[in-house]
Amino acid sequence: MFTRLLIIFLIVPALEIYTLLEAGRLIGVWPTIAMILATGIAGAWLARSQGIGLLLQIQKELAEGRMPADKLFDGVLILAGGLVLLTPGFWTDLLGFVCLVPVTRRALKRLLRRWAEMQIASGNIRIYRP
Repeated sequence: MFTRLLIIFLIVPALEIYTLLEAGRLIGVWPTIAMILATGIAGAWLARSQGIGLLLQIQKELAEGRMPADKLFDGVLILAGGLVLLTPGFWTDLLGFVCLVPVTRRALKRLLRRWAEMQIASGNIRIYRP
């Protein structure tokens, strides 16, 4: 757990700062700032549109009496992608877009589902049913 937190709070920001400085050096400060703003705006729009569409699909499945388990994985990834896009930087934006774009989100969803199944099978996650 300590290693994961170290990566998240030290290595990722250091990588982002280095990348931003290099981008500023290569293409200039204002184009770098413009790219950060453009990815933020595009990411916010994508997260909003994906999230609204997902809510409509969840409502439809619930109205049909089905549990929208598959859609909940999508929801987790859309939320994570939207949150990561709030962090300025190119690498976090890339991760955010990977979570938001449906094609890449499907691959991540398979990995997340496989991880959850392994956690349930090993007893690390327990599901209690009434």
